[in-house]
Amino acid sequence: MADAIAVLAETPDDMPDISSSLQKVAQLAASRIGAVDYAAVSPQPEDGQYTVAVSQDPVATVTGDRFAFHNDLLPPLGRCVAGPTGDNVAATMSWPGFREAASGMGLSIVSMPLFTGSGAVRATLDLCGRDAAATAPLTVGICAAYDPDLPLPSGHDDMAVLDAGGQELVNGFAEALSVRATIQLAVALIARNKNTDERTAYLTLRLDAADKGRTLLAAATAVVMRRLTP
Repeated sequence: MADAIAVLAETPDDMPDISSSLQKVAQLAASRIGAVDYAAVSPQPEDGQYTVAVSQDPVATVTGDRFAFHNDLLPPLGRCVAGPTGDNVAATMSWPGFREAASGMGLSIVSMPLFTGSGAVRATLDLCGRDAAATAPLTVGICAAYDPDLPLPSGHDDMAVLDAGGQELVNGFAEALSVRATIQLAVALIARNKNTDERTAYLTLRLDAADKGRTLLAAATAVVMRRLTP
């Protein structure tokens, strides 16, 4: 999961398989993080369209002991598009209005941005679970990835530690932020050198990476190293 999140951050925005990459992150989150019952991605949350990965059978999840759930909150069956899952990968479905449904279920929701190569937020990842105390370390870990001065969950005596999946998520997000910072620095350096705007500078970097058969991160790192080398 850490690799999936970090690789997404260096994937050019115009790649055709971005949707599959976003779905993969959601599937891995639902499969790997014990506190997460649903992991949803939405490129445009304001449109209410979500691809939702479910950690177990969706009907069983929403009709458990603590959450007797009305059928009208489930996604319409005609829009249910569970994909291939394999042994350890969560099923997915299209679920319009999922965030409102999750709130109606009383689930705890932890949100995290997912970046692509230009540095733009390509989607929001919503991690939803029944137990607020169990999802709290995810919030703390994500905040610590943003700001290294903040304590990790292990620094809170009254907080549960992250499980292996939760740690993968936080590590991947921290790496994605590092990737994003490197690419953005390279874009700023190109813009300054060529006296152009950052959008044009990003396209210049993108074309350079394609011409040389490099990843966007490798091309950005080369730009930064050239500027920093005396």
